[in-house]
Amino acid sequence: MSDIPNINSLQTSNPTGKISLDPDKVDEGLSQIVMTVIELLRQLVERQAMRRVEGGDLSDEQIEQLGIALMQLEDKMEEMKVIFGLTDDDLNIDLGPLGNLYK
Repeated sequence: MSDIPNINSLQTSNPTGKISLDPDKVDEGLSQIVMTVIELLRQLVERQAMRRVEGGDLSDEQIEQLGIALMQLEDKMEEMKVIFGLTDDDLNIDLGPLGNLYK
């Protein structure tokens, strides 16, 4: 069978334990899913950037630019969470064997 989880089984640490898929609140559920995927990608980019810094591949100027870009990206994510009324807990889905998005 497929290793891709069923969308209905995606877990968060909110009280209901699931992403909101109520037909009357489709916008909220969709924004939660989209923001969760964006946060996952942001974390992956940040980890890759740290590997490049630790690997010595980058100049001091590139490291500085990368740090600024990552801080701006994190700030924008915080801003978007406020706009959509989401918290870190709302985005903290259970990724199965990988654990939760926020460790």
